[in-house]
This record gives sequence, C-alpha cells and structure tokens, in this order.
Amino acid sequence: MGRALSVRLDDEAERALRLLQATGMTTSEAIRSSLIDTARRRSRRADLAAEAAALEADEVDREEMAGVAELMEALRAPG
Repeated sequence: MGRALSVRLDDEAERALRLLQATGMTTSEAIRSSLIDTARRRSRRADLAAEAAALEADEVDREEMAGVAELMEALRAPG
C-alpha cells in the first residue's frame, strides 16, 4: 500500500475520528477518506472559482446579465 504517517490530532479532530470510527470505518479508512473528500471539495471550489472568473471576464455574458436585470426590473410590480 502507501506510506505510513504519524499525526497529532487536536480535540476536534479526535471527535471527528471517533464519529467516523463509530460508522465502522477503521482509523486508516477514516483518514484516507477524509483526505480524499477534502481534496475533491477544494478542487471543485477551485474549478468553480475559475469558471466564475471566466464568466466575469466574458463581456457578452455580462451584457446579457445586464439585459436580463433590466427586463426583470421592468417587469417588477410597482410599489
């Protein structure tokens, strides 16, 4: 398999580990799963941030959003 690591867990991490172990996961499974899940979430966030930046830089898209906002404002009920 892979390499062995040694980590120091604070109280919060200990509680999280116990919670995962209570589901039947081993310590190794819980740690591996948590590392992979965290990496995937961060990757998705980075992908979404890049997509948002690309949309923000797209002049045509910004013009279309402004047009939709104007239309929505025109359709809003008075008062």
